[in-house]
Amino acid sequence: MTKLELICPAGTPAALRVAVDAGADAVYMGFRDETNARNFPGLNFSRDELGEALAYAHARGSQIFLAVNTYARAGDPAPWHAAIRSASELGVDALILADIGLLDYACANFPDLRLHLSVQASASNPTAINYYQDRFDIKRVVLPRVLTVPEIGRLNADINVETEVFAFGGMCPMAEGRCTLSSYITGKSPNQNGVCSPASHVAYERTEEGLTSKLGGFTINRFADDENAGYPTLCKGRFKTGDDARYLFEEPTSLDITPILPDLEAAGVTALKIEGRQRSKAYVRDVVTAFRAAIDGTPGTAAGVSHLTEGNRNTTGAYGKKWL
Repeated sequence: MTKLELICPAGTPAALRVAVDAGADAVYMGFRDETNARNFPGLNFSRDELGEALAYAHARGSQIFLAVNTYARAGDPAPWHAAIRSASELGVDALILADIGLLDYACANFPDLRLHLSVQASASNPTAINYYQDRFDIKRVVLPRVLTVPEIGRLNADINVETEVFAFGGMCPMAEGRCTLSSYITGKSPNQNGVCSPASHVAYERTEEGLTSKLGGFTINRFADDENAGYPTLCKGRFKTGDDARYLFEEPTSLDITPILPDLEAAGVTALKIEGRQRSKAYVRDVVTAFRAAIDGTPGTAAGVSHLTEGNRNTTGAYGKKWL
């Protein structure tokens, strides 16, 4: 059985070097614009920086994947076309796309580019995935975080492309590529603008009821003194229903597949994806080191990422859920 690939995030050149040095098989990143789904101030790469990243990674046996995984604006695809053209000219190892129009553009104009289907496309069944493979010759699909391990196993038996699954990081309880919750109160969504709950709309206030987190002026959560305060997103907000304040969609927690890594490998998964392009290089170093050891079979790795989890809690998410 082929060893699982470890696909790691980099929001800056410094984080990229850390990921490569810690043992990443591939590092994914985006350009410094709205063409990628982590379009935060101070993050991402210029064309020159991507060229330097390719040289650094290739010299050390790692690959570079470029994410152009937002949806192009109607009538103005030029920035996305330019990003795809740059990916071809610079020689990235894979291009991650979601928009069907951009897939068509890349396939028709740059046939030598290896194409991966982004999680933002939300393709989770054989019919959809096989269509993308037949029409655009995709080589890999990044699966949404809504499938159980047995479902992934059955899916792999019915498709002819590689599968990549999320292994660690922020949880997304919605179907990726279809969530617009953030846009209701900030005007920006990850699918089109590359930001979910942008930092420019986030505020924390001390009140008599505790630390209050707000998004776009709306209260998302309140925390007691002994609670860890999470980042305010609507899907992880704590809201009052009747007399109770509770989490309606998902509690602040992080995905961690370390306990079920052998199960995912047996299900035919090709690669594990670490979430966190907006995180620090210390996060990247620690999580890549821990998962490199877990994949290689070094004992004692389960506790290696506990300090990086949101709310100091972890979960295997939908991978292990028993739907009723």
